[in-house]
Amino acid sequence: MSQREHRLGVVGAGTMGNGIAHACARAGFEVMVHEVSEAALERGLATIRTNLDREAAKGKIDPAEVPTIFARIHPVRSAQDLSACTLVVEAATERLEVKQAIFRELDAVLGPDATLASNSSSISITKLAACTRRPAQVIGMHFFNPVPMMKLVEVIRGLQTSDATFEAVRALALDLGKTPVEVNDAAGFVSNRVLMPLLNEAMFAVMEGVAKPEAVDEIFRLGMAHPMGPLTLADFIGLDVCLDIMRVLEDGLGDPKYRPCPLLVRMVDAGWLGRKSGRGFYTYGA
Repeated sequence: MSQREHRLGVVGAGTMGNGIAHACARAGFEVMVHEVSEAALERGLATIRTNLDREAAKGKIDPAEVPTIFARIHPVRSAQDLSACTLVVEAATERLEVKQAIFRELDAVLGPDATLASNSSSISITKLAACTRRPAQVIGMHFFNPVPMMKLVEVIRGLQTSDATFEAVRALALDLGKTPVEVNDAAGFVSNRVLMPLLNEAMFAVMEGVAKPEAVDEIFRLGMAHPMGPLTLADFIGLDVCLDIMRVLEDGLGDPKYRPCPLLVRMVDAGWLGRKSGRGFYTYGA
């Protein structure tokens, strides 16, 4: 099968899921999007249309192409509707038990030759593969937010991922206009194994009174030439997501240096999740 003959599916219509569907449709692929919540599915589709219109307004795509691109995205209400897909990307919350349940369900409905990919940003691909009858066809495709703009895809080999699966997914990433980078399976992979402890340490600096959030961020923007400071970035990612990843790192690597900052835990407990909730290390308007 050529890459262009792939029938793609995405599970999850949140920030990452709708971004992946957007990137697939813009690259010329038909893509099915499954979400258990009807409201979440409608929000995801609305976000894609808004983002396509924004790209057209900025001259990144031809405005006349927007309806055609959007028409390649097909919402589906049941996992069974994905049965004809040759590759499905799971883009659910960063919780092992949630992803395992999705992988078991997809494994039961997809054809025997189909590939299962996870957009997991930290969870073991090998553990997800172990839930299926096709471990050689399970792989990680870690896209970055915002997906339509960001070029990187970490392509993560599980312990049993075959060379054929890796090469097919690498080629697909290239077809999507992305730059695939090969990574072996370990908690946090490369990106979040390095990034999340940095954000976590910035939170410790605030908790311990070393500096206020604005000062921490300014130091990284002006001194390290980061486009945004670590606390602004944490708010953008979602503090609940940051906490989930730190817990995966702590559990998976067994080193106390990955202990989540207590301030992060308290903020998530309070519902201060960053931009999406309106309050994190900063306050955001509606």
